[in-house]
Amino acid sequence: MKRGWLQILQVVLGILIGALITLSVVKYRDAKHLVNTRYGGSWAKLNLVLDLLEKNYVDTLDRTKLSESTISAALASLDPHSVYLPPVELSESEEDLAGNFDGIGIQFNVPQDTAIVLEVIPGGPSEKVGLRAGDRLLKVDDRTIAGVKFPQDSMVRLIKGPSGSKVTITVKRSSEVIPFEITRGKIPVHSVDAAFMLSDSVAYLRLSKFSRTTFKECHEAAVRLQGEGMKHLLFDVRANTGGYMDQALLLSNDFLSKGDTIVYIEGLHRPREVFRADGRGSFPDLGLTVLIGENSASASEIFAGAIQDNDRGTIVGRRSFGKGLVQEPFFFSDNSGVRLTVARYYTPSGRCIQKPYNAGEDYSYDIYRRYAGGEIFSADSVKLDKSDVHHTRSGRIVYGGGGIMPDVFVPMDTTRTTAFYQQCTRKATSMRFASAMFDRYGSRLSDISSFADMDTFLRSENIAGKFLRYAADVDKIRCTDSEWAKSKPYMLPEVYALVSRYSRLGENAFYKYWLPVDTTVEAALRR
Repeated sequence: MKRGWLQILQVVLGILIGALITLSVVKYRDAKHLVNTRYGGSWAKLNLVLDLLEKNYVDTLDRTKLSESTISAALASLDPHSVYLPPVELSESEEDLAGNFDGIGIQFNVPQDTAIVLEVIPGGPSEKVGLRAGDRLLKVDDRTIAGVKFPQDSMVRLIKGPSGSKVTITVKRSSEVIPFEITRGKIPVHSVDAAFMLSDSVAYLRLSKFSRTTFKECHEAAVRLQGEGMKHLLFDVRANTGGYMDQALLLSNDFLSKGDTIVYIEGLHRPREVFRADGRGSFPDLGLTVLIGENSASASEIFAGAIQDNDRGTIVGRRSFGKGLVQEPFFFSDNSGVRLTVARYYTPSGRCIQKPYNAGEDYSYDIYRRYAGGEIFSADSVKLDKSDVHHTRSGRIVYGGGGIMPDVFVPMDTTRTTAFYQQCTRKATSMRFASAMFDRYGSRLSDISSFADMDTFLRSENIAGKFLRYAADVDKIRCTDSEWAKSKPYMLPEVYALVSRYSRLGENAFYKYWLPVDTTVEAALRR
């Protein structure tokens, strides 16, 4: 009897315990459900994880660092151009397109504890002494900044300084370690690098970016050139990485006729918006050739696409970069911000300018793949999407797939390369020689304001002989007579261009002496 009651009691207790366990599981499940639904929608998990970190992580959390890294990671998963910009980076990116500033004239990034030069601003102090994209910054004066976790904002403050002050930047270029003494200056952020007459009727204009003043600068330069006899314009946007969309619209409008479509944009949350010329442009009948290359991007592609699809001019060069995503800035109270992709650019014929950015494929290596695949050297190697067919106004076929394919393809010329040229390139010998010439003939160069006077100076100073002696004595690079015979036709114009840049002629002189050996310009002039 006693044993029977014990068995009944065990069963009852088992039922009660089972019920309690079930109730606990249900309450735990409901509690978790409440945690998830409390934040609402598909964003619940992100907020849940942050909440869990806040309440459970073993150490004290740096909320600012965690928040910023979360934002950066989220944006990086979307597309290659949606980015978070901390206050310093945001200030610098806006500064580059807006106005002048004191410094040495470079843009750099710090991907792995070593700053890498991304861009050397044309006409700035760094370019004049020979710094170039790809250089790795090792030291600023005696301060080591590579491999020591040196903060990027501190690096910027260390490099910048008042105009006229000097700083020594030591860089690593391939296996070479090279110190450059740079005199800081007012960094030019003008978008028109050069504008001058190539002949009695043909003019050349080089545009480096689409800044806030681009349309005004280009328009004024074109009006001046027209007064000098311009009938045809070579408009160079090679290496133009873009900028403000409104400036691309205004510039295109200056060359198109009323009603011509310039571009249209469209996105999931942005209905299609078409931009057309208003007919008030100043140069609708001017002969026009646009030069593009693999580093022509964004706003420069809007301009080239509008000219091509309206059959307004000839596009010469190589396929452009393919950056056709529209970024809209959003700013925060701490002066940081995000540039968020909100739409895509489409040319008048309907081509999407943006190239593919497939998951698992390193987008930043696309240009390298073009080199490796032979596209830079042969039009037959260009990977066009032949299934994405569009037509210009006159019915010519153009293809989608990303970027603007030129009407006239110009391969990169590698036939001129010699061992002497390669060694001089690695050590920036030509640029450093030009700087040495300025040190010696600065006052004379500074007085030169005409190409005739510059020609006289270059001929009288035996620049070729001085350059070869400099290469041998300073950089220990010697050149045989046969090697110089092969190198001279394209190296001497480069040296002339670099030396003449130190005159009052500036960038106009540089391009005046360099363009005769520029194969893309040669192809454009043959048209």
